Formats: sequence, structure tokens, C-alpha cells
Amino acid sequence: MILSSGPGSTRLCRKVADALSLSEESVTAVASLFGGGATVPFIARYRKEATGSLDEVAIASVRDALIRIKQVDDRRGTILTSLRERKILTADLQNKLLSADTVAEIEDIYLPYRPKRQTRASVARDRGLEPLAAVLRMQDPRLSPSIAAATFLSDAVPTAADALAGARDILAEEISENADVRGKIRGIFAGSAHLSSDVIKGKAEDASVYAGYFAWDELITRAASHRILAVMRGEREGVLRLHLAPPEDVVLKSLHTQVVTGRGEASAEVAAAATDAYRRLILPSLEREFFNTVKERADTEAIAVFADNLRHLLLAAPAGEKRVLAIDPGYRTGCKLVCLDATGNVVETGVIYPQTNPSAARAALIQLCKTHAIDIIAVGNGTAGRETEKFVRGITFGRPLPVLLTSECGASVYSASAEARREFPDLDITLRGAVSIGRRVQDPLAELVKIDPKSLGVGQYQHDVDQNRLAAKLADIVEQIVNSVGVNLNTASASLLSYVSGIGPSLAEKIVVYRTTNGPFKNRGELLNVPGVGPKTFEQAAGFLRIIGGDNPLDMTGIHPERYSLVERMAKDLGVSAGRLAGASELLKRIEPEKYVSEDCGLVTIEDIIDELGNPGRDIRITGEEKFSFDQSIHELSDLAEGMVLPGVVTNVTAFGAFVDVGVHQDGLVHVSELADRFVAHPSEIVSVGKQVRVMILSVDAARSRISMSIKRVM
Repeated sequence: MILSSGPGSTRLCRKVADALSLSEESVTAVASLFGGGATVPFIARYRKEATGSLDEVAIASVRDALIRIKQVDDRRGTILTSLRERKILTADLQNKLLSADTVAEIEDIYLPYRPKRQTRASVARDRGLEPLAAVLRMQDPRLSPSIAAATFLSDAVPTAADALAGARDILAEEISENADVRGKIRGIFAGSAHLSSDVIKGKAEDASVYAGYFAWDELITRAASHRILAVMRGEREGVLRLHLAPPEDVVLKSLHTQVVTGRGEASAEVAAAATDAYRRLILPSLEREFFNTVKERADTEAIAVFADNLRHLLLAAPAGEKRVLAIDPGYRTGCKLVCLDATGNVVETGVIYPQTNPSAARAALIQLCKTHAIDIIAVGNGTAGRETEKFVRGITFGRPLPVLLTSECGASVYSASAEARREFPDLDITLRGAVSIGRRVQDPLAELVKIDPKSLGVGQYQHDVDQNRLAAKLADIVEQIVNSVGVNLNTASASLLSYVSGIGPSLAEKIVVYRTTNGPFKNRGELLNVPGVGPKTFEQAAGFLRIIGGDNPLDMTGIHPERYSLVERMAKDLGVSAGRLAGASELLKRIEPEKYVSEDCGLVTIEDIIDELGNPGRDIRITGEEKFSFDQSIHELSDLAEGMVLPGVVTNVTAFGAFVDVGVHQDGLVHVSELADRFVAHPSEIVSVGKQVRVMILSVDAARSRISMSIKRVM
């Protein structure tokens, strides 16, 4: 539950609505649905009337904003309680805290009242110098600070200079704790701060990868996320030293304008205290704050890139129920073979050695393809992948047989996982990897959800970003895709089922156990027989689960069971059974949507229902994109030459460009400036993971294994 109902929740919803430019009614509805245990996919798909048809992205944004703003309110509440208990909360202070919108503003207001350890200012106060600070604070132009200080001398304060230094310490602390002062300087940081880096002495030779950052300086408002994350990694590795601050003269000019009111000697003391306040107290504090802010922004951008890449990867078109011969290539240990039937079951395994015994390898492949009526051969694209692909393409099978070079990113991770051991306890770890390669051709989504997204090779600085935020965002994406596509209740693995709205890992395992014990589900209602599945879970999950060939044809659609009675009304009005409506385009044309609108079921839901009836069993992943093959004359980096135009596949998209595989065991970079003959704000405007492209080779650096490419020059 994100928040409870009441005046506080109303205020939160209003704040979120303003922040996201959404209607307060929509935000309130989303908050209420979350409070009732609803998930993002369920709200987006089946509660459009309540939310005003907000999509998954908007609903997730509302959720995140509610949590973020509630955290601000919680911190405000903690501080108010502390001040109240210490009997120092005034009406003015309370109003200031209630008016603050961010944690930073709240902390600024609270700073003077925060319990402190001993500071230079507290020492000066203990020495009786507070009255001297008060005199200086008045900035009387007639005052002689040294004469005024002479009356405060003691054993602890032997000279007038010592007295003035202590008074300045008190003033510096007061200035540094002034919320208005900090707010003004924070604004200067936000608009004018530079992030800079320089190399630590003695580290230059061993860290050439950071050479571009040995003397780097950029406005934080312009610094790209990948550069921010790069220099921060360099700092962690002990290579770079980082600084973050606006030009000091700009800050001090603004600060002195705020606190210095005259031209006399007392004002000079206040100016000196202000300068000290900035350099010693405010700068370190705001530098830390803005390092965190800049890092958070860079993380957000990098995580968004990763999420978008993952989305495209998971939405790759499935081959469907095809019999696949999967090959995990290798040199010394041979190529591992796995034959899969149309549903992904292993029917035979083997090993061939094309490098040392090509004739036996050729004969084995021909026999396996014949015995199991193989439809597709999938070859992993790792070590020896291109060589194995070339070998297989050279075999005459007696009939056309597609040979696909398939990404094996994460296959080794899966093969060593607990899930792989549970699924194939008697299968060698190397053969499990081949199974993963073959199954991701049959159904990429169903197979890839078994692998930690961070192992799929589509991230940008993925190990440098906040790991909790990354994991949460990637889980959101997987959940979104799984529920958008829908899940076959009778064939899905526990991994796939765990991402279905309302289910989770524990219930997913129970569903698989129930299915194994009792046989296939015949209808969605049978899900309620699974231990742990109650009405709420059923409500959240049922619409995203599909049953093919069950008792009710509606169970193979995305229509929620709560609307089956409505479909039956439609069918009755047409004089047919509800099952007859599925796929019956002529009958569906006769339905008058407005006739079925009710208080809890609007036109948008009626139209969704009719659309589902018109496309039962639809798979949104079907793209019809042609199968891809590399240039068969190109296998190694040494085969490349400047000016070559080659087919390739986008393997990763980052903020600075796209990486493209042309089949030489090393992806090349198409810089963002080489994507199109126009300004490209982000590479995702032009390319996505898995997209087939043609590239021109611009340069090859064999020593550093770097390839520079262009897409715009072959458009």
C-alpha cells in the first residue's frame, strides 16, 4: 500500500498531479487502486475509466512520485516531531517547514536547530564571543572591530585577533545555516556548477582508458550521463580526482550582496566570515549534495537506456512452435548440440567437432535434422560462432533449412543457475546453454525472463548505477512486457509466471506444481483451486493468462473474466454463443459499442473487448522482419577495411551511439553523429536493440579492437 486515505493523501495526490501535469482525479484513482493492491499492468489494462486511460509509464510515474513525495512528508514529520519534543517549534518555523517542497529545503530550514557536535563556532560561544559576533553583525560603519574585540580577551582568547577570529566563526556558521543563503547558492550550483576531473599523480600511464578525462571540465547541465558515470568510475578506481562547483567569484558576489550591508571595518569582518562560510561549510556540503544529484540524474538516464534496450530485446519476434537444432559452438571442447521439439522439450543431445572431424560433424547434423524433422538451426554467436555458422551453411540438407546466428548473452549464466539445474538435473551444464540458445529462438521472452537482465549485455555503465533502482526498473519492464504479451497458463515456466500481474515467484511455483499434479488448466476459473490464489490474486492475474483449447474460447483472449457476462450479452443480442464471437469479424461489425456502456464500463473498455474478440490469440511481438545473415566473406577483424558496407545487427544502444555486430567477434560503434543526416538527441530515435542495419566501416583499430562505423553514409 502506497498511502492511506484521508486529508494527507488528498494533498499528496494534488502534489503529484501538479508535478506530472495530470488530473488530480486520475492520480487519486491510481493511488486508490494501488492502495487496494492493484498492479501497474492491471490498472493500465482494465481500469481505464478510473484513470482516464493512463498508460503503464504514466501509472508507474504516479507510483514513484507518490512514494517520493511521501518520503519528503515523512522526513518533514520526523523533524516537526523532534522540534516539538524539544519545545523549540515556533509557528513561523512550522510554516516554513510545511511550505518546503524538497528534502533539501527541509534540511536547510532544520540545519540551525539540528543537534551538533562541537564546532569552531560552539567553541567560540563557550569562550564568550557571541556578544562580539552580535556587534559585528550590526555592521556599524563607525565600529572599530579591534577595539571592540579588546574587551573580550581572556586566557582562552589572548589577543584581539583571536577574538575576531572566533566571532567570525560564529558568523560563518550562522551564514552557512541560513536557509535563504543556502537556497540562493544552491540555485547557482544548479545553473552554473562545473564538474571537472584531473589525473592523480603517477596514474596516467596505467589508466589510458581515462585519458580523455585527465583535464576535463563541463557544466553539469550539459554533461552527458555516460561522461558523468565514466569520471565517477575513474574516481572510484583511484585514477581521477573530481571537483564540482560553480565559479567561486559568482558565488561570493551573490553571497556578499546578501549578507554584507556596509563598507566599514565591521562589514569587512562579515564579508570575511561569509567567504569562510562558503569555502569551509557551504561548498563541501553542496558539492556532496550535487555529486549525488548529478549521479542520480546520470543513473536515471543510463537506466532508461538499459530499460529501452531490454524492452526491444524481450519483444523480439518468436519463431513459434518450430523444431530447433541448437548449437553452442566451441573449438577444443567441440560444439554442443541439442534438439528441441516444437514445445521446447529436449529430445536428443550430442557433440560434434567441425574443426577436427568435419565429415563426422556433417553427417551427424544431417542425421539429426532428418530424425527430428528440424525446422531451424540456431547457432550461438560466441566463440567459434561465425566459423560454425559457415560450416553449417555449407551443408546440403536436402531441403531449405534456415540457419540463425543467435545471441548467447546470458546463456552461460542460465546454464549454471538453480533454475537450470531444477529444469535439467541430468543435463551437462554446457548442454543447458545450448537449450537456452534454441529456446530463445522459439520464444525469446519466455527464455530470457529466466536470466538476470543485467547479464543480457544491453546496459550502459550498468555496474556503476544504483543497483536497487536498476533492478526495480528492469523488473518493471519485464513485468510490463510479459503482461502485454500474455502468458500461456499451461506451458509457462515458473519464471515467466512470476512476472504475471499479482502472482510473484512463490505463487508461480505453486501454479506449476498444481499443473504438474492435475494436468492442464481447462479454464481460468480453475486458477482459484491453486493454494494461495484468492479472489484478489485472480482479479489481478486472470486477464493476462491464456488457455489455448480450453473450455471457454474467451480464455485465449485478453478479455478479463469480469467482462465475460458483457460478452455473453453481446452474443445473445446477435443470436450466437459467446464463443462464436472470437475471430468472427462480420459478427463483430454488427455490435453497437455505445449500447453496452455502463457506469463501471465505458466506451474505451467496450472497444478493447471488441478488439480482443477480433484478434484472439494475437501476439504483439510478430514483426515479420526478415531473418538476418552476416556477410559470409567477413569473419575476423582483419577482414574489415575502410569503406566496406556490411549488414549488421544492433546489439546495444547507449547515450553516445549504438554498437553493431557485423560478425567479427567485436562490436563496432556508430557514434550518435553518424546515425543520421540531422541532429539526433538520442540514438534510440534511429535504432533499437535487434534492429538490422547496413553500416559503412570508417576505421579499424586492431591494436585496441575498435571499429568505427556509420549508418548515415549508406542511407
